[in-house]
Amino acid sequence: MPRKPRHLSPDERALWDRVARQAAPMHKRRAPLPAEAKPAPKTPIPGPPDPAGAAPLPRFKIGQNADPTRPDDLLPGLRDRLRRAPVAMDAKAHGKMTRGKIKPEARLDLHGMTLSEAHPELVAFILSSQAMGRRLVLVITGKGRERDYEAPMPVRHGVLRHQVPQWLGLSPLKQAVLQIAPAHIRHGGEGAYYVYLRRAR
Repeated sequence: MPRKPRHLSPDERALWDRVARQAAPMHKRRAPLPAEAKPAPKTPIPGPPDPAGAAPLPRFKIGQNADPTRPDDLLPGLRDRLRRAPVAMDAKAHGKMTRGKIKPEARLDLHGMTLSEAHPELVAFILSSQAMGRRLVLVITGKGRERDYEAPMPVRHGVLRHQVPQWLGLSPLKQAVLQIAPAHIRHGGEGAYYVYLRRAR
């Protein structure tokens, strides 16, 4: 049988009220902030902007057949990106260079080298050429061999052909390079690059 709740007697109630008046609260209530001091609501942080000129990806529905005519790469090819790069050197000299009208002052042939062999050769060649006052040099990478097997994903041909421009855009070569452009057919075409150097300081 449940017990009946016991109520405080008048003496017990008076004692409790006296103790409660003397006790200090453990956690003081904070006074409400004035309207002008209230923190502003948090705004969502915007995500990274879309790459310039990037087209939105087409929508894909489950069960939809793939389009075999669609290109594999969403990013333009390396040569296209180099051709579209802003001209940092003299525009007239750039036009002559891309038409093969200027003869490179020196050339480096990396054809057949591995990445670990080619990188130090490229660094030494570019920095020494700048120190010697050369302006236009030629770097030969080769076009790369066609693979004799089917890869599960699209594979770029010519590892050095794609790696050399990236090396030229990184330290310690970045400070020495003013412009990179695909070579004219008379100087190697798709398997070589013109590298226009800054003047040594």
